[in-house]
Amino acid sequence: MKISEIHVYGHALPVQNGPYRLAMSEVWTLPTTIVKLVADNGHVGWGETCPVGATYAEMHVGGARAAIAAMGEGLIGAEVAPLPLHRRMDALLTGHNYAKAAIDIAAHDLLARSLGVPVATLLGGALTDLVPSYYSTIVDTPDETARLAAEKAGEGYPRLQIKVGGRAVEIDVETVRKVWERIRGRGIRMAVDGNRSLTTRDALTLSRECPDIPFVMEQPCNTVEDLQKIRPIVRHAIYMDENSVNLNTVISAVGTGLVDGFGMKVTRIGGLQPMRTFRDICAARNLPHTCDDSWGGDIIAAACTHIGATVNPKLMEGAWLAQPYIAGNYDERNGVKIVGGHIRLPEGAGLGIEPDEGLFGAPVASFG
Repeated sequence: MKISEIHVYGHALPVQNGPYRLAMSEVWTLPTTIVKLVADNGHVGWGETCPVGATYAEMHVGGARAAIAAMGEGLIGAEVAPLPLHRRMDALLTGHNYAKAAIDIAAHDLLARSLGVPVATLLGGALTDLVPSYYSTIVDTPDETARLAAEKAGEGYPRLQIKVGGRAVEIDVETVRKVWERIRGRGIRMAVDGNRSLTTRDALTLSRECPDIPFVMEQPCNTVEDLQKIRPIVRHAIYMDENSVNLNTVISAVGTGLVDGFGMKVTRIGGLQPMRTFRDICAARNLPHTCDDSWGGDIIAAACTHIGATVNPKLMEGAWLAQPYIAGNYDERNGVKIVGGHIRLPEGAGLGIEPDEGLFGAPVASFG
């Protein structure tokens, strides 16, 4: 089965009640990039990639579409199977994992549809049909963050991610303490996420001022070297997020004991094929991790849910979805939703999503 057509669409995803505020940026609306693959036997698959602006990581929407265009004609006639497809993409373009991920996700969807099985089956088999999610607060006042954290804990989220950074560390310390006051004793796991914004000084201060609070520090500082510097003296577990840009970095971090887990984005690492390898590396070293993405609609949400369903439950930290922050679904009947802090695995073959193509308008690019 070979690729005969590739169609690329752009679609806006405004933030409800925006902005979504991180330590170093804020988001009001995001343009997502959607890929439709058509095989020579008529089967179709859908993929998606949606960077959070141009400063969250080394990716942006213009780069995604340019990278897909650079590969487009060279992928016509390629095998749909994920492993040879990745080899073809790497032969056409170095890097740009986030763009390749949209092709990868579409290929998994297409192949699974043709076989009449869910994508999770291609990834090794689902261990659950109810995948845990987690809620991420924005950078806000200590009182408002604590109020929201308590509200989301009451909705059933098993894990909360508290955004910090971009301000005096004393405010971050106050925020973490007020959140803990509201959720302590409720069995909620807690991550404190600096999104690369903290100096090593402030990361150490935050940890030392909260020794009694059992949180993990998610990507507190900007570089791997920063993490290496604080690792021997920090009081809390460290998770790598933005620095885990490829499998090589993951292997190095795991092999040196640099981190205790990961916040992993499906599109950052290049799609579901490398994501399953990442999953198995973490399983071999008993490291917990997330299976989520930076932003996106139903297609990315379904991809995160399918891979999340295949992770050993004791290592599954959750699948974060943008769904609570955006209006509507690509598939009004089967659209992915978080209910009670968990995500039901979509039913049916492929990703289980039938996007309404009318939402996307005319393709911004087509090949084949």
